Amino acid sequence: QVQLVESGGGLVQAGGSLRLSCATSERTFNTYTMGWFRQAPGKEREYVAAINWTNNPEYSTDSVKGRFTISRDSAKNTVYLQMNTLTPEDTAVYYCAAQNVGTWSRGAEYDHWGQGTQVTVSS
Repeated sequence: QVQLVESGGGLVQAGGSLRLSCATSERTFNTYTMGWFRQAPGKEREYVAAINWTNNPEYSTDSVKGRFTISRDSAKNTVYLQMNTLTPEDTAVYYCAAQNVGTWSRGAEYDHWGQGTQVTVSS
């Protein structure tokens, strides 16, 4: 049973920062690509970023590039999403997901999902 435990969401003012964490088992962490997705109210789930076991990151769009950073901590089997200069448009439930094989940006190709953590950015 693969478990992904997210934390770090909350309420922040525009321009602020948050760091999301996703903890998992050592086996999952060392073999799966780990991705972050988000879903805002009334919108479809959106790919944010992913990083594989060789520490190679990928970001979805220009809207998060330069503001969000995905990273891994092998000692803690944890993936992070550092989010800076947040705007109200970043408000969403953020999900961590693990993928064995597939296209990183396609949520349907992820094998396991966390429960989600709410991020709310006030203006």
